[in-house]
Amino acid sequence: MRKELFTLLFLLSLCTQAQELNCKVKINHAQVQGTNTSIFETLETALNEFMNNRAWTELQYAQDERIECNMNVTVKAYNQAENAFTCELLFQLSRPVFNSNYNTIVFSMRDLNFNFTYQEYDQLEFNINMMDNSLTALMAYYAYLFIGMDMDSFAPLGGSDALHIVEQIVNNAQTMNDKGWKAFDDNRNRHGIINDYMDGAMEPFRRLFYKYHREGLDEMSNNVDRGRTAITESIEMLQEARTNKPLSDLPIIFTDYKRDELVNIYKGHGTVKEKEEVFNILSNMNASQNNHWKNIQK
Repeated sequence: MRKELFTLLFLLSLCTQAQELNCKVKINHAQVQGTNTSIFETLETALNEFMNNRAWTELQYAQDERIECNMNVTVKAYNQAENAFTCELLFQLSRPVFNSNYNTIVFSMRDLNFNFTYQEYDQLEFNINMMDNSLTALMAYYAYLFIGMDMDSFAPLGGSDALHIVEQIVNNAQTMNDKGWKAFDDNRNRHGIINDYMDGAMEPFRRLFYKYHREGLDEMSNNVDRGRTAITESIEMLQEARTNKPLSDLPIIFTDYKRDELVNIYKGHGTVKEKEEVFNILSNMNASQNNHWKNIQK
């Protein structure tokens, strides 16, 4: 009996370690008036459980290794008769920096067409080969995107398997009428993001995730100058990706969410040549942030 109990506990421990994500989903429904708030509370609970209580891959993650991500859903409109939600999503993927108490943003942006149907207490199931539920398709898309990008930051192109699943989700979602899945509608929609990220011309952008985070930020605890040099090299890779595919928005998005971090890395640190090179690349790429990039030169 004791042996059987031990075996059961061991198997349960493996199951609890399998989940990859520590995803915090928040539903902001302040713009919707006159509706019973229980639907939003139930939805928030269901989405947190959907993201965090399942194994998305066959990889094993310890509790403290789970991927940190936030999904803040703002409900713009809710049609109770049709169970239809019109929303925007602001998401953020982050990871700890080695040997520090600092978390860095790996990827962050807005999804302006986060629309779906949901009836209170619906069971959320996902089948990539039979996608007939817009909500679970959306959540699965982001689950695999988070896993793939996080893995890219720990190994060169390390998240390819998960990211190919993201591509498959987008391909299978082409039959859905919801906005955000179609090619050419918007460079920043779900199709545009994964299409650009996996484009061969954008490989320098994917590879900079490892160069910037693993060889750059993670190395700073051992050798600040060596870590900063790797980050400078990653900025050159960012420029290469921009040159390869000028219409991609990913390099600009990267500089937006990395803005303050980049300024702090170089402000008062590094050689004049290094600072000038980084300033010129960032200024030419994202001139809207020039008031911040100027601080790099100080």
